[in-house]
Order: sequence, then C-alpha cells, then structure tokens
Amino acid sequence: MDNEQVFSLATNVAALSWLALAVAPSRTWRILRFAIPSLLAVAYIWYIVPGMRGGEGGFGSLADVMKLFAREEAVLAGWIHYLAFDLFVGTWEAEDALGRGVSGFLLVPCLALTFMFGPAGLLMYFLVRQTGKGPSDRPTV
Repeated sequence: MDNEQVFSLATNVAALSWLALAVAPSRTWRILRFAIPSLLAVAYIWYIVPGMRGGEGGFGSLADVMKLFAREEAVLAGWIHYLAFDLFVGTWEAEDALGRGVSGFLLVPCLALTFMFGPAGLLMYFLVRQTGKGPSDRPTV
C-alpha cells in the first residue's frame, strides 16, 4: 500500500471506531481501548522509523520539529499517532462516563470534540463529568 492508502485506511478505521464508541459505548470501549489503538501503534512504528531516518531537525525548537516532519512517512506517522491517542482517550472518556452515570447526551459531544480536536474534547469531558450524576466519585483509568 502506498502512503495515501495507509492514510485513508487508518483514518477510516479510526472514524468507524469513533462511530461505534458513540453509538454503543458500553459494548465497544473494551475492544476499542486496546485493539484498534494497538493496531494503529504498529502502523505508527512502521512509518516513524523510516520517516525520521536520516532527517534533519530535532525537538529543541519549532523549526527543528518542522524539519523532522519534512518526509511524508513522518507526517503519516504523526497522523496515526493522533488517531491512536485520541481514540484511546475517547475510550477512557466512555468508560469513565459509564462508571459515573454521565448521560450519553452529554458524552457524545465530548467524544466528537475529542475525535476532531483531541485536548479540547478531553477538557470538555472533564467539565461535563462534573455535572454528571454517577455512583462513584473515584476516577476510572
């Protein structure tokens, strides 16, 4: 598969996973929490190694980071990184919401925002869960 096909496949798998999570969080989060992010992690490793090999740059400045992502494989790996981590966070949100009794009507917008804008969705969930009524005040990880 070429890089464009891998990009499309990874994006579609993540999008379908998010849809399943939003529709049936109690049935899907266990599978999605580990299986799909693990598959995406394998793809990430596959592309990050050649993507960074021989590249210039580093982590010392924004300009250095931009140089690291000059190769297409590195950008693809970065995209897969976002897909894997955001999905993992979304499954945590769903699990935590179920344990706290947070309404699905409140959870689904958080999941959508986490899917599209990661940290903003997580922040929204942190705010929403304060208003949700649940059997427990202990955090679930």
